[in-house]
Amino acid sequence: MAKRILVVDDAAFMRMMVKDILVKNGFEVCGEAGDGQQAVEKFKELAPDLVTLDITMPEMDGITALKEIKKVNPNAKVIMCSAMGQQAMVIDAIQAGAKDFIVKPFQADRVIEAINKTLS
Repeated sequence: MAKRILVVDDAAFMRMMVKDILVKNGFEVCGEAGDGQQAVEKFKELAPDLVTLDITMPEMDGITALKEIKKVNPNAKVIMCSAMGQQAMVIDAIQAGAKDFIVKPFQADRVIEAINKTLS
């Protein structure tokens, strides 16, 4: 069965890019969210196998959302997405429990590599 992934980014076109990469590689996008608050709600509702989570978002940022998701399920698999130059935030995210991170603009092979590594 296809692994179910929740895609979280405040930019709709970024979500679309990630969804496109995932679907082409046999994953199921079970939901998407535009901010951290929605991400936590969708995580509770959908119980996805993995979450791709943008770091910089309105309402609740990715690192706060990551911590909330980890409270819901300590074994949650989360990959952070960041723009270049957010290294300090990436380190915070890894310390908060993120499994990996991918850098924008996304390269399909890197996205799939990070997801496969995290899910295995």
